[in-house]
Amino acid sequence: MQKQILKGLTMLMLIAGVALMAALVSAHAQSSSVVADIPFDFAVGGKSLKAGEYSVRAFTTNSDALLISSQDSNDRAIRLAQSIEARIVPKQAKLVFHRYGQRYFLSEVWTTGERTGRQLAKSSEERAIEGQLAAISSKSELARSSYEAVEIVAMIR
Repeated sequence: MQKQILKGLTMLMLIAGVALMAALVSAHAQSSSVVADIPFDFAVGGKSLKAGEYSVRAFTTNSDALLISSQDSNDRAIRLAQSIEARIVPKQAKLVFHRYGQRYFLSEVWTTGERTGRQLAKSSEERAIEGQLAAISSKSELARSSYEAVEIVAMIR
């Protein structure tokens, strides 16, 4: 009887220890964020965000979603993201935006020294702009030059 109680307590302590470790690892993974001063208004999904200082961090433990939040206001957005690999490991953390004319869309998030980054899902607005540009790109040099990838250097906090 005493052996069963001791065995049960040991198992309970083991489970509690594993749960505590999982919580600590999750909290650590979510605590680091990429912070950048973005000098232009931009969109994340269907949400428009004003220029300013923003932090980007994992919203879920496996980073399937990212939380983009303003350090200057209460503006924030959550967007699904998938893993992407860089050909060359970035030397600095950075945010990559797609620019179409005067409209910017957050596209990628990279951290210093990591070959793997996160690519945000394109919004319906960005896909529509891409479609319009593709339809006129063969007819106009302006259409070909209206897309640009813009990189903003960031810090890890």
